[in-house]
Amino acid sequence: MRPGQREDAARPGPALRGPPEVWGGVECTVNRVGDRWLDQLERNGHAARADDLERFAALGIRALRYPVLWERVAPEGVERADWNWPDERLGRLRELGIRPVVTLVHHGSGPRHTSLVDPGFPAGLAEFARAVAERYPWVDAYTPVNEPLTTARFSGLYGHWYPHGRDERTFARALLTQCRATAAAMRAVREVSPAAQLVQTEDAGLTFGTPALAYQAEFENRRRWLSLDLLCGRVDPGHPLWERMAGWGLEERELEALAADPCPPDLVGLNYYLTSERFLDERLERYPPHTHGGNGRHAYADVEACRVRAQGIAGPRALLAEAWERYGIPLAVTEVHLGCTREEQLRWLHEVWRAACALRREGVEVRAVTAWALLGAYDWDTLLTRTDGHYEPGVFDLRAPVPRPTALARMVADLAAGGAHDHPVLDTPGWWRRPQRLLYPPRSVPVAGRDFPAPRPRRAPRVLLVAGAAGTLGRELARACEVRGLAHRPLSRREMDVADPESVRRALERFRPWAVVNAAGWARVDGAEREPAACFRDNADGPAVLAAACARTGAALLTFSSHLVFDGARREPYVEHDPVAPLGVYGRSKAEAEERVLAALPGALVVRAGAFFGPRDDFDFVAVALRELAAGRRFAAADDATVSPTYLPDLAHAALDLLVDGERGIWHLASPGAVTWAELARRAAERAGLDPERVEARPMAELGLAAARPRYSVLGSARGVLLPPLEDALARCFEERGIPSAPVGAAARAVAAD
Repeated sequence: MRPGQREDAARPGPALRGPPEVWGGVECTVNRVGDRWLDQLERNGHAARADDLERFAALGIRALRYPVLWERVAPEGVERADWNWPDERLGRLRELGIRPVVTLVHHGSGPRHTSLVDPGFPAGLAEFARAVAERYPWVDAYTPVNEPLTTARFSGLYGHWYPHGRDERTFARALLTQCRATAAAMRAVREVSPAAQLVQTEDAGLTFGTPALAYQAEFENRRRWLSLDLLCGRVDPGHPLWERMAGWGLEERELEALAADPCPPDLVGLNYYLTSERFLDERLERYPPHTHGGNGRHAYADVEACRVRAQGIAGPRALLAEAWERYGIPLAVTEVHLGCTREEQLRWLHEVWRAACALRREGVEVRAVTAWALLGAYDWDTLLTRTDGHYEPGVFDLRAPVPRPTALARMVADLAAGGAHDHPVLDTPGWWRRPQRLLYPPRSVPVAGRDFPAPRPRRAPRVLLVAGAAGTLGRELARACEVRGLAHRPLSRREMDVADPESVRRALERFRPWAVVNAAGWARVDGAEREPAACFRDNADGPAVLAAACARTGAALLTFSSHLVFDGARREPYVEHDPVAPLGVYGRSKAEAEERVLAALPGALVVRAGAFFGPRDDFDFVAVALRELAAGRRFAAADDATVSPTYLPDLAHAALDLLVDGERGIWHLASPGAVTWAELARRAAERAGLDPERVEARPMAELGLAAARPRYSVLGSARGVLLPPLEDALARCFEERGIPSAPVGAAARAVAAD
């Protein structure tokens, strides 16, 4: 059978009964960059946290892509292997009734003594694979090498990972080595366990291009199948890339040997990401420099197809159907992950799940959909070339004392139990299906094969209400909802007075929201001392009225409190369960609101935040300080009050994530980093290139403040630290304000590190 010949393609059969299975997976890459080893199992803590397996089992998943990695178990050879970790983990999976799909190399290059271009790599992996099979003869599914084509590109063509090749010869050698290693490993395994199955994973890529670059797109669309073609024995003199592979330095006898003794997968696992579909365009002026590249014949930009292709992505349904037609081998989606806000993660999994179910109804054998990165992933935004600490949550969020189940966990459990899940955010398509996906002038390019329409929304979007939409916090929340595609209705005080039960009743009856976000309230801390009744009406009565109304209608409620509920008597960050003891009227109104809201609606989410600063408010502390200093005036700020400021966009997004997750009770959301007000002003001045010496540090008593304030009101969290550090927030604030950042001085770096 020749690749791409439709007359030989698999035809859909009768509809398959029931939905696919739900699998899970742990991001487990151990890759090498120079002499540094980057280990995701250490980064995500799973290496030392065996009870994660109980968490996974509680989801109801049927199988788990799980690492028994050559680099970790036998770095100095099989005879010196340490089996303690896999003994414990695989044994527990067996007890829990979860089928492990064992991975031996995951984007790695093997132990230190070998590499992807080492002729001894296949024999070495086969020796390790045999040892694994002999130790665990009951394991019946293996992925000896994860995504060999992707790994060969990153290690041999782009230079990201060891051995850091940047040429087609190194790429081709790395690819062939991995495919030969896969075949050798499976032969070794099957000598022990004859029924063992090969679950071969690969990225489900697709490339589009302008007419001038149609030849390059065609080449990349042929190259994307190479690992599977090699394993299936399809790479022979009739293969469209045969001559090119010879030009890459691969000998005919090597290719013929694999074709004569193929190792076709029992299951083809496609890993599909929004970045998997690419668009090539020679008009470089339309795209930023970091997208520019070339092939020696043309210079061109290489961007995500969803950002420029008028029709959007081809999508999971089209790519799965193409793989089925090409190989006729049962399929699984072996990685479904999106590093984004929570509702977009839900929408992505939902779209892939719907595609798999639709194909099964057409007779395409899609056996499973895998919730990947159960524990999230670190630093994939830099392709694992650095350790910046950039974390993308997954089904569980690791920014908590123990892994915290997110809304994805409930979705996975529902799909595993019966194949259906509902959440109001699913009423809106993902950002890749909305107009704002386009970053560049759109270009219409058809799919060369089956084309499927974008999935249609199931119903009119259910809305959430944003009360207090005219205020600083309300505007930021409404903006976040708009960006995230959360159907919302911002309401002014005239449209819904939160302290008026009748006004609230009318609004909830009219809009029937699934959630209410309360950003309304009295904001003037010193003014509260002069008008305590008005402050309590807005800050305590209003949230209590909303809580009672939401309890009656079943709507979720998110409301906000303050660091000023504490008295500052301690000198370590306050956490959620610490007793409140407010000093002023404003703090007392917030503390009373917390008590009354949770009494009326125990499922409410109450977020305490530090003092706000943001990119769109000209009257917050940072903005006022910069304006005064830029005008050449001195700026007075307290040096005896330590706080944890909160960057408004981060607050809005983290709070909405928690709302989508269905979290309840009190949460602290503040930018990690404790500073006095004077220190904050100096750091802002230094970053803006202004003179920090013009900041006058004074005691609070000299500033003429009417309300008593705590000398220490830093917020920590016993539930999870979800916001980025203060220094990171300041940098993004300046970027959004369009203020060039000067180099940060040693004092600011020291505070950031602290």
